[in-house]
Amino acid sequence: MSQSPDKPAGGRQEHFLTTHWTVVLKAGQTSDEDAAAALESLCRSYWYPLYAHVRRQGFDPHEAQDLTQEFFARMLEKNYLRQVDREKGRFRSFLLASLKHFLCNERDRKNALKRGGGRTVVSFDEDFAEERFQHEGAQELAPDEQFERSWALSIMEQAMMGLLAEQRAKGKAKQFEALKPYLSAKPDRGEYERLAIRLNLTANAIGVAVNRLRGRYRELIQAEVANTVSDPSVVSDEMNHVFMALTR
Repeated sequence: MSQSPDKPAGGRQEHFLTTHWTVVLKAGQTSDEDAAAALESLCRSYWYPLYAHVRRQGFDPHEAQDLTQEFFARMLEKNYLRQVDREKGRFRSFLLASLKHFLCNERDRKNALKRGGGRTVVSFDEDFAEERFQHEGAQELAPDEQFERSWALSIMEQAMMGLLAEQRAKGKAKQFEALKPYLSAKPDRGEYERLAIRLNLTANAIGVAVNRLRGRYRELIQAEVANTVSDPSVVSDEMNHVFMALTR
């Protein structure tokens, strides 16, 4: 992909979510600055699935931008997270339920836009959001299923960002870009041999590097998923949910 939905400041790659779900819950229980920052970071990371869901309810791009910002504002200002049962909480489910409740209460669109319009609570690229939404096109999925798919794609994208950041730190960014296509697809016959010549490596070294990257990529996906649930025992189920959403 050419661009991430969450642009890093100053060229520094941001991880999808650097705080655990328990820290996020803390944001709904205290005014601690770290907890508030954790909640803001979380909203910034998960904005696209919410924006896309609002668009699919029939709102135009500007309305969707304003309503998404208003939703974030209320979450940050009114501590929506106080309502979460941490023993049951999956942030994915909480966000979608809260957004639906918010939209149901926004019967007067003009008032909603007057409240939300013009203020930026969570920074995101509106042009990129709409470009991505149009690129996705109409899908034969229910709105909730589309949300789940967007959520899964966001997790995969942000895990990939983390993997790229690690490879850059090792001075292997160029090699990573060449190997990235094979993280999710098997090579054609002789493809590793041709790539080995280009990278001045052996075909066997290419295979080993790809296997290691695949393993690390899965670890990063798992870490992203773990940060959105309150119970470590459900991480495996949530991982399966992510992969199933991508096959729809």
